[in-house]
Amino acid sequence: MPIHVLTPQAIEQQLHNAEQLCKQRQKRLTPIRKQVLELLIRAQRSLKAYELLDQIKTIQPNAAPPTVYRALDFLTEEGLIHRLDAINAWTACVDVAGEPHDLLVVCTQCGAVAEMRAPRLSEQINDCILQAGFALASPETELRAVCLQCHQSSPHK
Repeated sequence: MPIHVLTPQAIEQQLHNAEQLCKQRQKRLTPIRKQVLELLIRAQRSLKAYELLDQIKTIQPNAAPPTVYRALDFLTEEGLIHRLDAINAWTACVDVAGEPHDLLVVCTQCGAVAEMRAPRLSEQINDCILQAGFALASPETELRAVCLQCHQSSPHK
């Protein structure tokens, strides 16, 4: 799944979709939440909290870590972004108004993320987890990988 560049119209559409979903759920997409979401959408890769804080500070110089973390918590709870445990970062959910996905492939070098649907694989993973006496904590499975661009530029191919 190649990573593509979002047009300004696509970015605006994603923000509009997020606003509409929040309205439907009677939740408030505050200016700071919207700014964090927009930064993640524009980045088209995952960002760490302090990267987001540095960018937010260019808009709101008084912003503090709790401000960003509260926005990230809200956006994650609403399914507008993903928390990526593999690299301790967040990424925008690009198909928030579309088909649900169950697989996130994360480049551990550049932070690129691909959202995919793999229901059969997810069912097999869930069966294995149940057999081990566990239950899935999230409907999404996160896989660590290296994107082809990073792999090709790596001197240790």
